[in-house]
Amino acid sequence: MSGGETPIRVLVAGLGNMGRSHALAYHENPGFEIVGLVNRSRPDLPAGLGSYPLTTDYAEALARLKPDLVSVNTYSDSHADYAVAALEHGAHVFVEKPLATNVADARRVVDAARANGRKLVIGYILRHHPSWIRLIEEARALGGPYVFRLNLNQQSSGPTWHTHRQLMETTPPIVDCGVHYVDVMCQITDAKPVKVRGMGLRLSDEIAPDMYNYGHFQVLFEDGSLGWYEAGWGPMISETAFFVKDIVSPKGCVSIVMAEGARSDDIDTHTKTSTIRVHRAETDAAGRFASPDTLLSMDDEPGHQELCDREQAFVLKAIREDIDLSRHMDDAVQSLNICLAADESVRSGKEIEL
Repeated sequence: MSGGETPIRVLVAGLGNMGRSHALAYHENPGFEIVGLVNRSRPDLPAGLGSYPLTTDYAEALARLKPDLVSVNTYSDSHADYAVAALEHGAHVFVEKPLATNVADARRVVDAARANGRKLVIGYILRHHPSWIRLIEEARALGGPYVFRLNLNQQSSGPTWHTHRQLMETTPPIVDCGVHYVDVMCQITDAKPVKVRGMGLRLSDEIAPDMYNYGHFQVLFEDGSLGWYEAGWGPMISETAFFVKDIVSPKGCVSIVMAEGARSDDIDTHTKTSTIRVHRAETDAAGRFASPDTLLSMDDEPGHQELCDREQAFVLKAIREDIDLSRHMDDAVQSLNICLAADESVRSGKEIEL
């Protein structure tokens, strides 16, 4: 922030894992001033956040505090209503993914941002991660069509399984985390998605009869690329091959190699890459590979909190510099549309045309 600029006054709604991390990012960045916190209960807050006024009434806080920015980190089913209310009050909005629980609501939020001339940033944290930016660059350099093999399974117990069960009251795993990885697919191929096929299974009596805690889907793109994504939550989920990030093209492949001993219940594991392996398919006259694989070390990459810091620094930059977020918003709607189509396919047993 340059000298003399007034800090962006921010109201933070939702103080779960991501909400606390974003609140800490605002607390540490002099470009922001937290004017209030909203949560349904009184949470245990980390040092630095306890001094801010806390309320359970979002609508009252929004009207009284008149923030410049609202950070929406609540459960998915309130994202759209909270975001639209903020935008109609003249505030910019940062909203955690998924943008909404249905495409109509997602488009309603985007329309409200455009109608009110406000910035809308969706929490696609991997877009701010240097290693994932590099992975996308390396994959695009190979050229398509692509095979995307991506998953994020989480073996959870105790408080983490409790959080997962709460999330599944509205959102299945393939949608909640899937939007991140479908967004990566779309950034790499740039081709239009055309069909989705999904399958899922309820592996626990502790979740609603109409919900499933394991699922996978395939998405087909107009350029011939095809993507596979898998996500499962719960105490029964395997730790074997829980994190697969593999992108294949006719010219080779780019893969994330996880650190030895990495576990699915470590939140940094969900974003840290350890090493990127680039393999090229070219062979010599004897049919042997013409060059060895390239290993790109990512030892100094940011952790979870630093990524949240970078994400909120982008929010500040978008507001200060009036960055055009049209593509950002449209991409968020597209990735959500694909994942919701996958959920529809799971429930209907039919292929869904996009």
